Amino acid sequence: MFARNSTKEVCFENELRTTDYQIVLAGNPNVGKSTIFNSLTGMKQHTGNWTGKTVECASGIAKIKDKSFSVVDLPGTYSMLSFSAEERAAASYLANNEMECVVIVVDANIIERNLSFALQVLSVKKNAVLCLNLCDEAEKNGICIDADELSLNLGIPVVCTCATKNRGLSELKNAIYDICTEKKKCFCVSRLYEDIDIFDEKKHKANVKNLLEKSEQICSRCVTYNKKEINDRSLKLDKIITSKATGIPIMLLIFALLFWITAVGANYPSEWLSMLFSFIKEKLYLLFDAMNAPDFITGLIIDGVYTTLTWVVSVMLPPMAIFFPLFSLMEDSGYLPRIAFNLDKFFSRCGAHGKQSLTMAMGIGCNACGVTGCRIIKSKQERLIAIVTNNFMPCNGRFPMLIALIMMLFAGGALTVISSFEIAAILLLIIVLCVLATFAVSKVLSSIVLKTKGNGGFSLELPPYRKPQILKTIVRSFLDRTLFVLFRAIIVAAPAGALIWLLANLNINDISLLKYCTDFFDPFGHLLGLDGVIIMAFILGFPANETVIPIMIMSYMASGTMVEYSSYQELFNLFSANGWTVTTVICTMIMCIMHSPCSTTVLTIHKETKSLKWTLFSAFMPIILGIICCAIVSGIASLF
Repeated sequence: MFARNSTKEVCFENELRTTDYQIVLAGNPNVGKSTIFNSLTGMKQHTGNWTGKTVECASGIAKIKDKSFSVVDLPGTYSMLSFSAEERAAASYLANNEMECVVIVVDANIIERNLSFALQVLSVKKNAVLCLNLCDEAEKNGICIDADELSLNLGIPVVCTCATKNRGLSELKNAIYDICTEKKKCFCVSRLYEDIDIFDEKKHKANVKNLLEKSEQICSRCVTYNKKEINDRSLKLDKIITSKATGIPIMLLIFALLFWITAVGANYPSEWLSMLFSFIKEKLYLLFDAMNAPDFITGLIIDGVYTTLTWVVSVMLPPMAIFFPLFSLMEDSGYLPRIAFNLDKFFSRCGAHGKQSLTMAMGIGCNACGVTGCRIIKSKQERLIAIVTNNFMPCNGRFPMLIALIMMLFAGGALTVISSFEIAAILLLIIVLCVLATFAVSKVLSSIVLKTKGNGGFSLELPPYRKPQILKTIVRSFLDRTLFVLFRAIIVAAPAGALIWLLANLNINDISLLKYCTDFFDPFGHLLGLDGVIIMAFILGFPANETVIPIMIMSYMASGTMVEYSSYQELFNLFSANGWTVTTVICTMIMCIMHSPCSTTVLTIHKETKSLKWTLFSAFMPIILGIICCAIVSGIASLF
């Protein structure tokens, strides 16, 4: 019958096994499966990875009537044919584990395409419920589905739902309850996959045509279309957004607006947090004085660990809290797949994958999230290219540094003030240059190192445009992305703060260790248009990019603790007094873009690739390119 692994892959914890029944959610991506899962389980959820895999799974406990149900949310997949890690995990779980019911979630707008996957699931598990989600959209598009007729054709209950509006969920719970308690039984349907190994690609492909034909036959009996042009507004909008002439400019304008909102909106909460942490810092000084704590302990904990942690939080949290929800709203609206569609041809020419554009966009918010997002790329080689090059996209931790450098670059002697719109435009130009660098490095990697086939093509589903659920999206993004990344940053920032303070305050012959280090790197720094302080700041800023400029300020002022700059005028005066020129600013901006990923991203790369070789390559390759670019700029500048 079916190929079975020696070890079952179970993703939920031990306490979930004590429930009365087990149910599984399966379906294509973008069908609302996660919304249904959240409605069933509420807050009783657990998210983790399959053992030995980078594929995320979610599990939880649902209470229906007098019974408890363990719920497993499988990764969204288009087929049980084992191409990607997600498909292998989903197919293996369905084939190798016992469950009382499978809930197959399909998009009612594209039921014919979704139905082929449903038939594959039914070939493995008979006890199932078909959930026709997004029925409200289907009705607006003139799609009428006879649920009773569809149920007769499939031999399983069919329930119409609109999960975002909580419609039909009670009926779905009742259907699940009836199947699990055997109050209602599914009858056998014709098995297209009988005695076939679903993990055998050749045999599985031979049945794809049969599946499509079967799906068409069922839909011809159960589905009617009352409009000649379904989703006419979406088609007209796609002609503009995915057009060769207007698609890229629209994308650039949207991201420019996104950067402007993030840059402007983050200033106020950053300032408030900074004031709050400064107030707490003063109280901590009083507390340590009352405890008669030694100066060394006070400095290490307050000036080192606490100052670094609060700096990272105040600088990193507000931009993430703004950018990630906005990015999620774009994702939920259906716009991000259009970006991938527009950029696919460029990545294809570079031997990379079109979906890399999505992971790059995620990297703008956080490179660690961008690296994790590379799981959507099926090819191992193309996925490695996306992971290795994601660091070229400046994350929100580098944006404050870039903004400060932009202000200094365009300041001149009088420190001319530029508007937030001009800053956003310059940031957008920097992003475009980063994208071009990504294309170039991807081309080299695909041609020489990884030697991909270079087709880069992929089947991309363009979901219909939807009105995002603003409140739910903001809350989910803040909890799942913002706090997740911030927690990782805090873990590495605490010991980094202690190290920075020790280097700045431990002296040999009345000279700090930090001064020895900056003097050591100074000759090399001048060759690159930099100095030893800048190089040392980037090295010590490895745990968190937000600390680079504060470390520079601390080194130039010999203050022994990181100092926050109160204005760009003060920053300009301090750096100019220490020999900064236009060349220094430009080369520092280059190193800001082309330097090692932060420690959080490096750990994520190792987790995703499970390769020390590729982790080290990802860490040092950008540095080498940055050094080369800075040396070229410095050499050209010296000629003039």
